Amino acid sequence: MRTHSGLAVSLALGFATLLAPSNETTMFRGGPAHLGVYESRSAPTLSKVVWQFKTLRAVVSSPAYADGTLYVGSADHNLYALKASDGSLRWKFQTDGSVASSPAIDQGRVFFGSIDGNFYAVDAQTGKKIWSFATKGERRFTAPGIHGAMPRTEMMADPFDVFLSSPTVSGDVVYFGSGDHNVYALDTRTGQVKWSFATGDVVHASPAVVDGVVYIGSWDRNLYALDARTGVELWRFQTGADTVIYNQVGIASSAAVANGIVYVGCRDGHFYAVDARTGKLRWSHDNHKGWVISSPAVLGGKVYFPTSDGTRFKALDATTGALIFNIANKAVSFSSPAIVDRFAFFGTSDGWVHKLDLTNGSITAEFRTDGNRENSSKYIGPDGKIKDNVYPDFTLDGMILGQNHLYSLGAVLSSPIAVDGVLYFGSMDGNVYAVN
Repeated sequence: MRTHSGLAVSLALGFATLLAPSNETTMFRGGPAHLGVYESRSAPTLSKVVWQFKTLRAVVSSPAYADGTLYVGSADHNLYALKASDGSLRWKFQTDGSVASSPAIDQGRVFFGSIDGNFYAVDAQTGKKIWSFATKGERRFTAPGIHGAMPRTEMMADPFDVFLSSPTVSGDVVYFGSGDHNVYALDTRTGQVKWSFATGDVVHASPAVVDGVVYIGSWDRNLYALDARTGVELWRFQTGADTVIYNQVGIASSAAVANGIVYVGCRDGHFYAVDARTGKLRWSHDNHKGWVISSPAVLGGKVYFPTSDGTRFKALDATTGALIFNIANKAVSFSSPAIVDRFAFFGTSDGWVHKLDLTNGSITAEFRTDGNRENSSKYIGPDGKIKDNVYPDFTLDGMILGQNHLYSLGAVLSSPIAVDGVLYFGSMDGNVYAVN
């Protein structure tokens, strides 16, 4: 196990009195507010594999936990229910496409979406289908000459649009976004549509639901606040435009809501704090073209997130946006941080999971996936950073090939969760890991 030190900046956070009351792990980011804070009897040390379960393809989905069972999707088209203590298979449910959505569990039902364009409710004990709902079809964000790829006039699907919207359950309603541009609210018991709301583009962010309001971003650049009961738009906040026409726009990050503020990252290179009631900008932070794809974590008056480009992990004052610390990663991160006690856990595209001490911004432990062990010599240099040969050229084909190279490293795009001292997460090497 390797460790290294990061930027040491003492924060005097007083974590003993600041832990959020978020022991739920039944949906993405731990609950409807998406705070990313998990109660656990201890913080995992990342020193020992408790178990690992091999699916047949990559695992983008983030796990959810309920009643001793871990639920997680795979690109092999299945949703898996695994015994959390030993990783043994309880059941699997097959769809007709990759399950890149993270499941939500409520009242004995598991809710999730598939790239096949359907949204499912299955029995949590047996894996039997209760109902399914057909959207108008999934698709990725598309644009001409995506990210500057040649030829510049060709419409291209974005290879970095990797997640599906993960559902949030509040009351008897399940909320999620779709590649068909809509946000949906369905009755959890029947799957009947309570309302739908049309945005201007793909919706792959996951909805935060707080105090009767749904907060969700779209690839159309807007963050929306919708009435949770009716779907009526309350306000929208527009993020930045792309002046270079490389399609650096849109919201893939899932919003977190705390103390009347909505926090969300964007592909325009900024991180935003927006007033939850009015939709007015409180503050923004410039990541100097660095995307924020992950969902931020919020605790103790501070907000935490990693970036993609720029390869950073940052802590900002939640009220003012002032930078508290800014440490370097060795690779990009799409993985949302999970906070346990005074530590944040997150994955990076080089196949490592990191444990970061929030009191001083230092990395205290790391875990290496099987994919990294097997393939790091091909694409990672002596300095621990990804080599230039990962992306062979500036075409869409070159970007897809480069993504496949990174995925072979066991990239961790999945967001970890912590339960009873164990960290659970998926990897692009096809494994679901349980590490303590």
